[in-house]
Amino acid sequence: MRITEIFYSIQGESSFAGLPCTFVRLTWCNLRCSWCDSEYTFTGGTEMNVDEVIEKVRGYGCKLVEVTGGEPLVQKRQCCALVTRLCDEGYTVLIETGGGLDTSVLDPRAIKILDVKCPGSGESERNVWANLERLNPRDEIKFVIKDRADFDFALDVIERFELNARAPHVLFSPVWGAVEFKDLAEWVLQSGAHARMQLQLHKYIWGPDVKGV
Repeated sequence: MRITEIFYSIQGESSFAGLPCTFVRLTWCNLRCSWCDSEYTFTGGTEMNVDEVIEKVRGYGCKLVEVTGGEPLVQKRQCCALVTRLCDEGYTVLIETGGGLDTSVLDPRAIKILDVKCPGSGESERNVWANLERLNPRDEIKFVIKDRADFDFALDVIERFELNARAPHVLFSPVWGAVEFKDLAEWVLQSGAHARMQLQLHKYIWGPDVKGV
């Protein structure tokens, strides 16, 4: 499989934010979001097999692992094999996916962090809505918010798919530099949405442009 980087850092997002985590970042993506902060994953990378990746992950001694990208499911067969091996070895596995590819292929033991694309991304027409039907209470659904229109879109999705009633963790994440954090906080409070507002913790620690942290 094609790997952009493997590194050990503080988890910056999701309900696992603040915890030490090993990240396996796969190369390539099928989407081109307007606010993407990982364009360096679109090309390049290094060929590694599953055994090599597992050995690298073991070296960090951390039982929380996130498989991310790019879009990891572009390399569906290899990604699924890696996720299953990690689960077999007792890791807590997070897989962050952009929501534009079928997630039913993933090992059910993994925790999906599904990024539903809002209109501000320029990719909202690419959402695979069936993925939302497959969310379970351990999974998380993320809306990256660029403006009020994105926020209203997210509220509509939450209502249509009854996400609060089904109890996946709902996350609102502001686009860095595009929306005031206090504005998003006010929208969340006013909406009454049962959701977690999250900031990208790693960007506050190391800065918005640093890779591999």
